[in-house]
Amino acid sequence: MKYIVVLGDGMADYPMKELNNKTPIQYASTPAIDYMAKHGIIGMVKTVPEGMPPGSDTANMAVFGYDPFVYYSGRSPFEAASMGVPMLDTDITFRCNLVTLSEGEPYAEKIMLDHSAGEITTEESAELIRALSEYLSTEAIKFYPGISYRHLMIWDNGPYEWKLTPPHDILGKKVKDYMPKGLNSEVIEEMTKKSSQFLSQHDINKKRVAKGLNPANSIWIWGEGKRPLLSNFNEKYNLKGSVISAVDLIKGIGLCAGLDIIDVEGATGNINTNYIGKAKAAMAELAKGNDFVYIHVEAPDECGHRYEIENKYKAIEYIDNKIVKVIKEEMDRLGEDYKMIILPDHPTPLSLRTHTSDPVPFLIYQSNDEKDNPNGCYDEFVAKDTGLYFPEGYKLMDYFLKGIR
Repeated sequence: MKYIVVLGDGMADYPMKELNNKTPIQYASTPAIDYMAKHGIIGMVKTVPEGMPPGSDTANMAVFGYDPFVYYSGRSPFEAASMGVPMLDTDITFRCNLVTLSEGEPYAEKIMLDHSAGEITTEESAELIRALSEYLSTEAIKFYPGISYRHLMIWDNGPYEWKLTPPHDILGKKVKDYMPKGLNSEVIEEMTKKSSQFLSQHDINKKRVAKGLNPANSIWIWGEGKRPLLSNFNEKYNLKGSVISAVDLIKGIGLCAGLDIIDVEGATGNINTNYIGKAKAAMAELAKGNDFVYIHVEAPDECGHRYEIENKYKAIEYIDNKIVKVIKEEMDRLGEDYKMIILPDHPTPLSLRTHTSDPVPFLIYQSNDEKDNPNGCYDEFVAKDTGLYFPEGYKLMDYFLKGIR
């Protein structure tokens, strides 16, 4: 038996009047997923534990089968692991976003316009972070370039008990009420203000503005964490596996769990990603002897943050047609038994433009044990009506792999 996870980040949503009062999952045309829904098991799972922020870190950790209350030590350490940045036991890591703030006001009065600086390219952002590192780094604080707008700051013996806010949670709001709070937080506040002055004058941002693109005119620090210690996935489930994602966070969780990380050319963290390439990479991993593959697609989440209604349901259609359908047809052609689970990690409602901790729908299909499900479709409401519910999200993986509740 081969096991395949297809995770559409932030895919779950609320009904939208622009979509005939349907959610993007309901509105999208998904014949491959609908077939699996008609012949599979549908239910709901709460991936974000009560009292924890609804981040992709805690949610994906739960989907992987790890209890966030036991294993979670912060988001950015997983990104550091993926980026190959060595961590000391004394290091505290932080996510460092390149963001777009309004201009012309004092820093505290600026408004968070875009958490991704217009999905700035990796080439542009790497040059900005390298320049900013020369300008802001100290003996204890270092900056490391990542992918697109997602970067890393490490502070040796830095503070851990801070109150920090993800930038996608405050879109359209003034930053003054969301600046870092806690011991030595003034250090980061001063760095952030200096970054705004420095980045606004950089040639890359001047060129972006001239092209009508959002400038990366500030950094935003959040997602602090300590070096993570996950148990080995292979030892936990007796399965060899791989992770396919364009996002350092997901790759970092996989690395820390002892899974293989597969990079796919053309894979991005937005709607213009190489969907078919991810499907083919998954098939190659299974063909070489691995038992488990975790395919992560960031596109629906980014569309939710950016209020891109059409792109969000199109991203779901691409997942159906270019990943689920491709894998199903190839596995059926090979005649090999397989199970596939399809789900989001958390909702990213278009109306809110940020994550929520609401339960999300899941679909499990087993090729050699087809069910006769009269509903015949997969969405948030059908899943809720089944009554199958996992209040502890990390237990869903045991159910998927072992049939254990």
